[in-house]
This record gives sequence, C-alpha cells and structure tokens, in this order.
Amino acid sequence: FPTSSLPSDDNSAGTPRSDGGSFVLSSQSSIPSVRSLQRPSPDCLAGFEMSSASSTRIPCGAVHSLAVSASSLLAGTASAALFRFQNPGDLTEPELLTSSSDEGAVKCIAVAAATIFTAHQDGKIRVWELTGRLRRVASLPTASDRAFRFLLPRNHVPLRRHRSSLWIDHVDAVSALAARNGFLYSVSWDRTLKIWRLSDFRCIESVRAHDDAVNALAVSDDGTVYTGSADTRIRVWARSDGQKKHSLVATLEGHRSAVNALALSSDDSILYSGACDRSILVWEREESAQHMLVAGALRGHTRAVLCLAVASGFLVSGSADRTVRVWRRGIDNQYSSVAVLEGHERPVKSLAVSAPKPASGSVLIYSGSLDGEVKAWW
Repeated sequence: FPTSSLPSDDNSAGTPRSDGGSFVLSSQSSIPSVRSLQRPSPDCLAGFEMSSASSTRIPCGAVHSLAVSASSLLAGTASAALFRFQNPGDLTEPELLTSSSDEGAVKCIAVAAATIFTAHQDGKIRVWELTGRLRRVASLPTASDRAFRFLLPRNHVPLRRHRSSLWIDHVDAVSALAARNGFLYSVSWDRTLKIWRLSDFRCIESVRAHDDAVNALAVSDDGTVYTGSADTRIRVWARSDGQKKHSLVATLEGHRSAVNALALSSDDSILYSGACDRSILVWEREESAQHMLVAGALRGHTRAVLCLAVASGFLVSGSADRTVRVWRRGIDNQYSSVAVLEGHERPVKSLAVSAPKPASGSVLIYSGSLDGEVKAWW
C-alpha cells in the first residue's frame, strides 16, 4: 500500500516494526470498501464553535499521554516526566511531579480514584498516590510477586537468544492501560495483554494477544477487553461463565494498517478504532451477533489517527496531520465533523476529555503533541 512518511523528527509517535527496528510513523490510504457514516451536508455545524482557550509548552519533550484526575490534568512526556495542571482551564503553570530518564517515556496514564498508574517505555507500570505530593507506592510487577514466582520453572517464558523472563513481566514498552472494576489491564509492544488485581497489585493473567505490537486497549464495564495491534487487527477477549481466564471471542478486521487507538462509547455499545490508514472505524453490536460488527468509517484526517477520546455523545480524534477533530453522533447513527481544531505544530499524540459541565453542557478537550505543547479547547 502507498505510504507517506512524516519527517524523521516525527518518528517517535510511530508504531514499532515487528523486527524490533526503528520507528516509522506512516499514513496509508483510507479504506474505500467501508461505507462512510458522515453526513453529506454541514447544516449540523451551525452554532457549534470551539477554540483554544489555553496552551503551554512543556520543557521536557513530546507529550505522550494525558489524563484527567479529579480537578487536575496530568501529562506524561517522552523524557519520563509527569506534570500536573491544578487549574485545567489555565495551562500556564505546569507542576513537575516526577522525572526519571531511566524509566523511559510515560506512554499512558490511567486513574482509579486517588491512585494513578503510569505505563513506561522500560516495560514497567508505576503506581502513585497523589495526596498533595506525589508518592510512589509500587512498581509492577512488584518485587514480592517476582520473588514468589521466581523459583518455579513454569513461571518462566522463553525469549530470544536463549533468554527467559517471568510471565508477569512486560519485556517491551507498555503502550496502554485501563483500570476497571478492581483490575488494571495493560498491553505492550511485547504482544501481550496482562491483568493485575488492584487489591494486592499481583498479576493474575497474561495473554499472548497479537502477532505484532499491541498499541491500544479498551475495557467495557462487563469486563470485555478490546486490543488493537500493529498487525491491523482488533481482538475481543472475555471470560466465559465459570472461567478464570480470558479467551478470544472475536477478531475484528477492517483496517489496512496498524491500529493506534481504541475508545468505547459511554454505554459500551460502540467501539471506535483509529489507525495509520487515516480512518476511524465505527463498530456496533447487533442483536444477532455476539460481538461488534463494522458499521462504517469516519474520514477527514489526512494522516495517521493516533488517539481517540469519548465524552457526552462526542468523539474526539487526534492525528499526525496535527489536527484534532470533534465528531457528533446523530439520532440516525450518522456522524458530523463539527469542529477541526488547528494550532499544533507537530502530530497530536494524546487526548483527554473532561466531563461536561451541568450548567452549559460544554466539554473541555485537552490535546498533547510531539513538540511538548498541551492545549485546552472548549
């Protein structure tokens, strides 16, 4: 398929090659065989406006991850720094919470109540409590979990060149996290999905999920897990009644290139996937099917779709084309591109969306790019 690569200094947002080589961020042509779900007319855009209300450039490199925690915005960077904005509407004063170059880029941030989880390039997941000051409470897998399993040969899995590791270890970058219903889910470029019990931070399950790096993750309220990979596929995992382990329920195929992002609608009935083929696929559950079926595609980005976020009936997408798009779903299941937010100078790698304000119903969108800039839009 034809590709159009970004300049070499944009490569850090790319998908790892399966041979372990350098990173390439490329955009492939979108999928003509999947019908468009977009409205042909712009009438629905009337009265909808968004603009950049605040922005700042973080001094510690590319912004790889964003998350909303209580009334704060958290930002993770390529240099392993974690920042907090205590007034998310005003991004002028970022507070550096922690920084350690040995840990590698903060690839993802997940929040569960007062606990913060950060996924890192070095294959570790770090657990923090933020009560005034940030305090690290654990690193996953924990030392006690490793010691408990180390002596039994069955807990070791082979790696390349006659090496082995414990099955609870991620042996490559942890690319995505999700905290749900007392569990933490993680996926990695090592092609695995792992599940951690939050009560004691022990790893209780590891699944070889894909044939290439796993880039994206979404978990529904009923425990169904969706993983997206550089192998172009989305896989669906669930526990059968009475089973302790997850098994493969379905493989969703529709993208022509690496899947970079996944997001679920607020009621978990719709799955959105973004990929290097420049498209967002919309997957819906039909009554006659036990899993998601592709309903159509959203097109508009001119380069790879790198991140997705959902809030209050809106879908937000960030792309290597340096724009953020806001999509609204109508009652007829058609979508409108209600805003194209421009201003970033490098690819948009991360998004976060705040809950709508009761008085106005407006949604606050945050976007982070590879030049270290964070923007707030409403």
